Amino acid sequence: MSATTESQSAIRIPGTTEHFLESRGPESRSHGRLRYLTGGSGAPLVLLHTVRTQGEHFRHLIPLVQDRYTVYALDLPGMGYSQIVPGSSYDEPAMRAAVKSLITQLDLRDVTLLGESMGATLALTTAADLRERVRRVVAINAYDYAGGIARSSLLARFIVTGVLAPGVGPTIAGVEPKPVMRAVLRGGLGNKAALHDDYLDELLKVGRRPGYSVVARAVYGNLQSLISARARYPDVSAPVHLIYGEKDWSRPSDRQANKRLLPAADFIQVPGAGHFIALERPDVPAQVLNDAMRLASVPKTAA
Repeated sequence: MSATTESQSAIRIPGTTEHFLESRGPESRSHGRLRYLTGGSGAPLVLLHTVRTQGEHFRHLIPLVQDRYTVYALDLPGMGYSQIVPGSSYDEPAMRAAVKSLITQLDLRDVTLLGESMGATLALTTAADLRERVRRVVAINAYDYAGGIARSSLLARFIVTGVLAPGVGPTIAGVEPKPVMRAVLRGGLGNKAALHDDYLDELLKVGRRPGYSVVARAVYGNLQSLISARARYPDVSAPVHLIYGEKDWSRPSDRQANKRLLPAADFIQVPGAGHFIALERPDVPAQVLNDAMRLASVPKTAA
């Protein structure tokens, strides 16, 4: 683990510092060096971001929970400022392996996993694999259904179809005009004003990293592996909180399907919210997290 004196990101989250997890062994070398933000105090809380974003996606959530948790906001392989390793896989098992590397190399225990979108699916599958280390899962708008972001809008469908197209796909993936990126991301928000320009600029800056277009194309193309990963959900033994925005891209049938796989899960639907709840309603997952910690600290009365 190494820390930088100054973050590569232009966005600063008070009370956090940037660190890098060096790769160890053949499996971790495939995803390379991982960047994460950490800060706060208390039991570990690992935050897993959405498709095409990074740890700063949780910039509004972290200040609401860092008095009760030590936060680890991971940049998933190839995304944010994590290393881009040529030829690496970005399907669900490969990304899950990176999350497990963070937890095991830092020897985190009693972990709460919170993920949004793709990160929600990874939080659930990681919890299934590391049952002895995970105490709770908060899964926000799990990205595990046919269509994915293409359900957001006609523009998003056009962009994703183009990115995945043979031949021209890599070129399209490397071109991200700011107005187009803004429109696609706003398609995941109930409150469009929740997308701030500095965050959009940060994502566009990261998108100009050499090799990032290959990563973006691979991540958009990994949806089937995320859908297949639902088979692991029943193996989660920790308490689960499923949070969905009322206007999320998932359909009621998708949400009910996950409720059937996780019948003991707490289920919350956020009125008016879209796919990116960490941006527009961070108070909702913060309350779930802080309430769980408060309840855990209440002494049990003698029977």
